Amino acid sequence: MNYILFDPEKERINLLPFTFTRPVSEIRIGILTITEKWEKYLGAKPSFKTQDYLQKKFTIHISETNLLINGSICPNAILSDEIKKLKINEALYKNGVLIAIHINHIGLELFDETIIQATTIESKSDNHIQIKYSYDIFSNNAQAIEEDFDFITKGRKSLPIPQGNQVINPDRIFIEEGATVLFSILNASTGCIYIGKDAEVMEGSKVRGPFSLCEHAGLKMDAKIYGATTVGPYCKVGGEVNNSVFFAYSNKGHDGFVGNAVIGEWCNLGADTNNSNLKNTYEEVKLWNYTTEKFDKTGLTFCGLMIADHAKSGINTMFNTGTVVGVGANIFGSGFPRNFVPDFSWGGASGFETFQIKKMFQVAEAMCKRRNVDFTETDKEIILHVFEQTKKFRFWEKPLNS
Repeated sequence: MNYILFDPEKERINLLPFTFTRPVSEIRIGILTITEKWEKYLGAKPSFKTQDYLQKKFTIHISETNLLINGSICPNAILSDEIKKLKINEALYKNGVLIAIHINHIGLELFDETIIQATTIESKSDNHIQIKYSYDIFSNNAQAIEEDFDFITKGRKSLPIPQGNQVINPDRIFIEEGATVLFSILNASTGCIYIGKDAEVMEGSKVRGPFSLCEHAGLKMDAKIYGATTVGPYCKVGGEVNNSVFFAYSNKGHDGFVGNAVIGEWCNLGADTNNSNLKNTYEEVKLWNYTTEKFDKTGLTFCGLMIADHAKSGINTMFNTGTVVGVGANIFGSGFPRNFVPDFSWGGASGFETFQIKKMFQVAEAMCKRRNVDFTETDKEIILHVFEQTKKFRFWEKPLNS
């Protein structure tokens, strides 16, 4: 069967700025990305139906018949079984949300998630995760870590926990091949702890589950990590972190607090970067929404920082409660920057100018090179498209006709 993960339009827009540079299903929540979860449950590698400018990097494979799956929904055993049993022109729903549909190649070309002409089947799954907004990523991370942990460690044996570590509830700790954990405290009484392949926990780290340290990632010495936190592949994290998700290849290598946050790929948070995750008034946090172009209510009391791919912060940067930082932004200087830092901003509380695209490419190439990853022409095309798409939010730029 040919599986395709599609971007539900409403969720894709509400998940900006993270979905500027990836399909919805490429978001990491728990241990794995949503794509990786479906791949493991289905036993097949899905392709993507996403925005045209992303399609070159995240390709689509079309067959005579195709199973389209909502990329904002995390799988479980029930959903996986139900989807595999779908017949042609059958659609799986839950509470009015389209989960999957089995259609032929002609139906795929005409596909519109808001107009479905198919036999409707109601799913029996009651507790699957759907990410509708960026803050859903950290809000649902505890459940996602536990589900991923149980699924990928089932029937497998962990490496022995090295002597010299202090451990609580070792049965809920799993260490993959090549990982090292030295003279640290691992408390899995509050949730599972997963240490990925070739990951490193340096001396003096304190970890409360649920926690995931993905492959080749690292905790720096004396790191203080509260659950539910995910440190994605090749990320380096130090200081104090609480209920946050790092996607991949990002760094927070020094002291400073990050809490109730989502950190995209290729970000670097300078030494003593801090974010507030609670307003002094204890009021509900509002967060910038690219669709409404205003700060919308989240329903949350705790909500910190949303920082998109290739964004950077300088030493001693302070982010206020509920701050959104766009793709490729570079923030520095004293004081709090705005609660919405537009994509490709250069500056801080004292004001912004545009981080010119050629310079931004140079920085991205240099960071990728340090990790032996190519910053490709396709990557540049995506970034350039986002640069043009987000121009209207850079309020300091003069209109072209002025």
